Amino acid sequence: MSTPIFNLARALLVGACLALTVAHAQSYPSKSIKVIVPFAAGGAVDTVARVIGQRVSEQVGQPVIVENKPGGHANIGADFVAKAPADGYTTLLGANGLATNMTLTKDLPFDTLRDFAPVAFVGYAPLVLVVPAASPAKSLQDFLVLARAKPGAFTYGTAGAGGSGHLASELLKSAAKFDALHVPYKGGAPALTDLMGDRITFMLINPIEAAPHVKAGRLRALAVSGDKRLELLPDVPTFKEAGVGEFDASVWWGFVVPAKTPREIVAKLSTEILKALQDPGVREKLHALGAVVEPAGPEAFGRFLKSEIDKWAAVIRAAKITAD
Repeated sequence: MSTPIFNLARALLVGACLALTVAHAQSYPSKSIKVIVPFAAGGAVDTVARVIGQRVSEQVGQPVIVENKPGGHANIGADFVAKAPADGYTTLLGANGLATNMTLTKDLPFDTLRDFAPVAFVGYAPLVLVVPAASPAKSLQDFLVLARAKPGAFTYGTAGAGGSGHLASELLKSAAKFDALHVPYKGGAPALTDLMGDRITFMLINPIEAAPHVKAGRLRALAVSGDKRLELLPDVPTFKEAGVGEFDASVWWGFVVPAKTPREIVAKLSTEILKALQDPGVREKLHALGAVVEPAGPEAFGRFLKSEIDKWAAVIRAAKITAD
């Protein structure tokens, strides 16, 4: 049975802990912030992290260090952050795998919703449906007529099983009601080479990879996901404009920290990232990557993560996709 003295001591202890948390949050950041990128240097996620990190560093007066921890379908870097100290100094710039790996990966060592606190959503890059320049398909409707006329004759390439291109292609097959064979490659470059050589039928890829080849006449872009056309490819219709309104897939990015990070620190970090995303220079650099910048705070990003997990779980199970 608790006594008045015990209750007073407990109240004082709770008050002292709260005071320390508030003081910590007010002084945050007092040292360098590490951004873990679960992919190799030089890719889109790495570039996004460095563009935003540089601006945040200028705003807070502390270094923001990008550290690459690739491997395990982005799970190695994510697991590192999930188990890091919950003090706001180790963050993860996650992408689609934060949602899809919940279903794709057996014995995942972390739970995205339980082990991370959402900080800020950055934005997304719509995926572009491209075919070889020699393809008889001049439009999305041409493509679908040809695909439906020869079930299973079409092939699509991806950078590997379980990636965004693989999942998006399976979603497109379901939404547009056609069949095609998956051809996984060890990376996007060899897949693109075979596509331009007319050895596979189509790919769904991010715009920064597609645009140079489309403009050079090596590939033809038939449609872009999302609700508006891309500045990089203004003549390419959206899937909805082209007659497939149920299809929506993109690559996206967002910051998370370990789940037990104090709310005040999450709020401070979120504020600084969202402020950086309003900077004209940052937006210009991200737009050059084909990104649509749509900043959102912790609550909205948390809802988005949950919806993405549910959406792709259904696709993965229906198509019996594995990450192996």
